[in-house]
Amino acid sequence: MHLAVDPLTTVRNLGILAHVDAGKTTVTERILYLTGATHKRGEVHEGTTVTDFDPQERDRGITIFAAAVSCDWAGHRINLIDTPGHVDFSDEVERSLRVLDGAVAVFDAVAGVEPQSESVWRQADRHGVPRIAFVNKMDRAGADLDSAVASIRERLRTVPLVVQMPIGREDGFTGVVDLLRMRALVWHAGRDAFEEGPVPDGLAEEALRRRVLLEEAVAELHPAALEEFCERSRVSDGTLAGALREVTRSGEGLVVLCGSAYRNRGVEPLLQAVVELLPAPTDVPAVRGTLDGVSQERPADPAAPLAALVFKVHSTSTGRLTFVRVYSGTVRKGDTVLDAGAGRTERVGRILRVQADRHAEADRAVAGDIVALVGVKSSRTGATLCSPAAPLVLEPPTAAAPVVSVAVEARGGPDADRLVPALARLAEEDPSLTVGTDPETGQTVLSGMGELHLEVAVEKIRRAHGIRVGVGRPRVAYRETVARGVTGLLYRHVKQDGGAGQFAHVVLDVEALGAVDDAGTGGTTGTGGFAFRSTVTGGRVPQEYARAVEAGCRDALAEGPLGGHPVTGLRVTLTDGATHPKDSSETAFRAAGRFALREALRAAEMVLLEPVVEVTVTVPDDAVGGVLGDLAARRGRVSGSTAGAGGAVVTATVPLAELFGYASRLRGRTQGRGTFTTRAAGYAPVPSAVAAGVLPR
Repeated sequence: MHLAVDPLTTVRNLGILAHVDAGKTTVTERILYLTGATHKRGEVHEGTTVTDFDPQERDRGITIFAAAVSCDWAGHRINLIDTPGHVDFSDEVERSLRVLDGAVAVFDAVAGVEPQSESVWRQADRHGVPRIAFVNKMDRAGADLDSAVASIRERLRTVPLVVQMPIGREDGFTGVVDLLRMRALVWHAGRDAFEEGPVPDGLAEEALRRRVLLEEAVAELHPAALEEFCERSRVSDGTLAGALREVTRSGEGLVVLCGSAYRNRGVEPLLQAVVELLPAPTDVPAVRGTLDGVSQERPADPAAPLAALVFKVHSTSTGRLTFVRVYSGTVRKGDTVLDAGAGRTERVGRILRVQADRHAEADRAVAGDIVALVGVKSSRTGATLCSPAAPLVLEPPTAAAPVVSVAVEARGGPDADRLVPALARLAEEDPSLTVGTDPETGQTVLSGMGELHLEVAVEKIRRAHGIRVGVGRPRVAYRETVARGVTGLLYRHVKQDGGAGQFAHVVLDVEALGAVDDAGTGGTTGTGGFAFRSTVTGGRVPQEYARAVEAGCRDALAEGPLGGHPVTGLRVTLTDGATHPKDSSETAFRAAGRFALREALRAAEMVLLEPVVEVTVTVPDDAVGGVLGDLAARRGRVSGSTAGAGGAVVTATVPLAELFGYASRLRGRTQGRGTFTTRAAGYAPVPSAVAAGVLPR
């Protein structure tokens, strides 16, 4: 379907965010069906969804890869990205959030805010993405809108503004009362469209009470609404609608709707809220980039110079697709564009409007569009494509550091030569995957965000490339940190080999940086990376040499003295030093910084750190004892146990290394009735008894 180019004010770029199995993909499928983008409702359990088109997604019943689709609703173009909900694929969410203007956060009406819901919420906070909430699965046993809203208020620390109330409970859920317009919307079985009518008599009093609560909550956030409420003791529909739009876009409040996507109830009001409340590309600040270190703005204007960010690369059997968000300017089929970071030009062969794995060609894409380009051969995720006459580099999405590694090798001789390029293509498509070589064994090592992440990557090699691959036992990414530092460590770097000499004299203090979160993950004893400062006075070490010492110290962080793991969580202070009038240079001081810190770390008391995760396990009541014992055996620290609608919910912090194979063990202990989810929780010290078995002898 060819979509005409809409004015920027009628474009909405949004993502669907949630915990795994909250119903994100079903919401997306119903949106596509209602907007006419598809003519049949796709079902996750039948493997017929549009956005979960990869064979592994259909086999596993979860979203693995962020999928982009476009559709029309009420004169608006909606570019929508269905994001994964599993913690192992949070980097896909990060890259998507970088290019979105708004989002719909989907919550389970029974479970409320689940661990990964909270994680993606914090990711959206970091990107400043305005959101509305959709409480899904209102037809489930135990569904409770008020309980879900309470968990949103408590766990996400936001102000929920509930604009609907349900009509009926659980199996009897048939519709909603729109508190903004005080009308009832009812969906009858077997019909796609809803019927609009007056609020049922039995719900009128409760609806009025909830409308007053909504007006009071909005008045606390919005000056115009407060003024009207004080004067008239109520807020008019027009003022309330305008206030909801403004507090949504500022992030001060969260509009909450409800429904059942599976039963096709509540999706039309959700779409209307998307176009009324979430921002257009013209409503968000102009994108900022740098040119030769100078910050510049590019407006969301099709007539401005081109600036587009690559947020996803996907290789298909017919070629390479480069997904971009166009922030300013216009790109046309056949244009030559500049990859500003790499300094090379690329030619745009075709422009595709994407429907997951289906595409419709377009002649051009303008500011605000999300499209796929064909013909761009080398640009990677995070690259900026811009006009050659007006170069600009946009800030790329940040890639998370891998935490789990496996050794991979081809099982047959002919496959060995094909494995390396296949792994390179994987890493190109997914920057959170890295490929390296173990220096001790010479094995090829694939590293990623979790056991499932690596399992999916290896299976993709097998299916897409037909390569028989053997996989070693997963290993986690350990870190080393300083428990007790050293002061006054003196190091003299003197080198004379016939030409110009090298001389650098430095004195360092090394100490622990403190209990700072390692990756913005809310870590338990997370240790923040690295800090450097110079307290040298009197010009004994010039500023440029101090910067060289810092660079040398950063070089030394790559391998710690305990087991060659990266070092984190320390502060280095350059307290003194000396120079030579001829032989001192930045090279000499960088070498001095590197060797001095290595020597300091060998003298300091070091601690091994391991990644830990927060595990939420839902099990039948009769299996709680066995699950608690198993978690304790895995060095887990239980932080809570509550009774839920689906059984007992146990929360614990467990070392990632102890969770390998936990899924099958949990199924065995609970006769297949137990489920668990994880969320990264930073790094924690490894007990000495365990560390002895991890560190080289």
